[in-house]
Amino acid sequence: MSKPHSHSLDKIGHGAAHGSLRSYVVGLALSLLLTLASFGAVTADILPRDVGLVVIVVLCVVQLIVQLVWFLHIGTARDQRSNTGIFLCTAFLIIVIVGLSLWVMHNANVNMMPTQMSVERAMAHD
Repeated sequence: MSKPHSHSLDKIGHGAAHGSLRSYVVGLALSLLLTLASFGAVTADILPRDVGLVVIVVLCVVQLIVQLVWFLHIGTARDQRSNTGIFLCTAFLIIVIVGLSLWVMHNANVNMMPTQMSVERAMAHD
């Protein structure tokens, strides 16, 4: 006898690499909730400026984690470890490149700008 045909669409939601409709709806709901919370924190203007900035950054990081887990399926399961490793390596390289670039630009600014000299003296061509 022949085997029943297995369509690729039948496997969506059943494999570990794909999420179910429920997980996508949960991810969407969390994303919308976090977006509205960020928007509310800015527009309500009830938080002090420093606290508001911290709240926005925390909500941003939580939003990133929600996107990674519920939509990109980055996790600790055995079949997801290679994706997680590649993502972590890429994130590390981006952090190193951006961080070192900012460090070089800061040091160039500090060490190359004449801080001991007045503007008039700098403009006068000795």
